[in-house]
Amino acid sequence: MQPTVFITGATSGFGEACARRFAQAGWSMVLTGRREERLLRLADELGGQAEVLPLVLDVRDRVAMQAAIDSLPAAFATLRGLINNAGLALGTEAAQQCSLDDWDTMVDTNIKGLLYSTRLLLPRLIAHGQGASIVNLGSIAGNWPYPGSHVYGASKAFVRQFSLNLRCDLQGTGVRVTNLEPGLCESEFSLVRFAGDRQKYAAVYADAQPLQPADIAETIYWLLNQPAHINVNSLELMPVTQAWNNFAIARG
Repeated sequence: MQPTVFITGATSGFGEACARRFAQAGWSMVLTGRREERLLRLADELGGQAEVLPLVLDVRDRVAMQAAIDSLPAAFATLRGLINNAGLALGTEAAQQCSLDDWDTMVDTNIKGLLYSTRLLLPRLIAHGQGASIVNLGSIAGNWPYPGSHVYGASKAFVRQFSLNLRCDLQGTGVRVTNLEPGLCESEFSLVRFAGDRQKYAAVYADAQPLQPADIAETIYWLLNQPAHINVNSLELMPVTQAWNNFAIARG
């Protein structure tokens, strides 16, 4: 029987790239996403390579998540992997100018959605035991502050600490946990953050040689295929062109 991976936010970006990478390797997959047309099209496309179960739902909806996971077919009774990818950033304004609605959406998706999928799927990962893996999509924003990151960065700092705490609770089960922390990566993520402004989107990546979703997917595939006795606690990766800058000083 082929191993099974559960991927949230599979309709674009890292999630879609992961679905393509794991399908290429013949893994069975449960794919979730809010955009039904995109999700079903992807599932249909990849169905020739692997067994794919699409679930049209929003990770923020605890009741829908519970119902969907409770009704998973027997073929998906155990999971080798969970990729908590669903997440987003909204806006770049300073905290004193931003939208509280945007803050609510980021907290509900990046924190609560990740909590729901993790808790509801833990029994299936533990049932698999040795070699099962959870990969949480964090960000360098969880480690390094920058203007306009406020709640987004804080939510990724939560993901980092939750991942470490989860490792403690899962000791002895064989289930591994990694917090993956990408830097600048070209994906629909930034288009969402800029409310569809393609000019701003293009400016972020211009001449920067950013990471690509396929790079993230390949990294996650590598993580899930490490020997079962190895746990990569956290992994931060950035394009070579990206580094750190001096501390900001307000003068005058």
